[in-house]
Amino acid sequence: MKVVLLAGGFGTRISEESQFKPKPMIEIGGKPILWHIMKKYAYYGFDEFIICAGYKQYVIKEWFADYFLHNSDITFDFTKGSNDMIIHEQHCEPWKVTVVDTGLNTMTGGRIKRIQKYVGDEPFLMTYGDGVCDVDMNKLVEFHKEHGKIATLTAVMLEQQKGVLDIGGDNAVKSFREKSHTDGAPINAGYMVLNPEIFDYIDGDDTVFEREPLERLAKEGQLMSYMHKGFWQCMDTKREMDMLEKYLATGTAPWKKWD
Repeated sequence: MKVVLLAGGFGTRISEESQFKPKPMIEIGGKPILWHIMKKYAYYGFDEFIICAGYKQYVIKEWFADYFLHNSDITFDFTKGSNDMIIHEQHCEPWKVTVVDTGLNTMTGGRIKRIQKYVGDEPFLMTYGDGVCDVDMNKLVEFHKEHGKIATLTAVMLEQQKGVLDIGGDNAVKSFREKSHTDGAPINAGYMVLNPEIFDYIDGDDTVFEREPLERLAKEGQLMSYMHKGFWQCMDTKREMDMLEKYLATGTAPWKKWD
């Protein structure tokens, strides 16, 4: 099952860092938060990724282009008048990564629509490139397969400015709307599982995935929530970046399941 990562936004709320690179490429613990998300998926056996890039998309491509070189022990031998490069050991993850330029101003739904040909006619995982969690991905996928609906999203209880979900007793999402300051309700944390029918709910580049597609799925009873009571944290601000950095520095990062 492929993993689609949305990594094309401007990241204006953390402009101290995002003026130089896409928000998913902002580093915590010496690696981009995007890498942390990918490591989490790979821990559960999902190691084929499709990155929906946009703003400063070349930064993402260049980082992965150099990744093998930067994570290998190498001898550069110029003694024969040529540039011979000998690789002794490499420490890269066995990932397959496709980086797609999905446009500078494309909305979230449009970005997903643009990578349809890379996903193919099969279910896929999808999340945003700025949030880490300790969700058990295998249990999430199992939940999705059991209910048989088109879409599953991970829901968490958090006081934040995210999409609010009205969830029924059978875990079906009844409605989807933007959160107000007075709400204390489950929010959309990303970490979704989507069937290929999802592409039929997206019109084009101007489609905001969290609006028309999810709202329509909810009305049709095709959107389910996987309630997660563990750790989840997005990185919208410098304060949140510093908080995630502290987790890593103290060895207490809940999302870091790997050694």
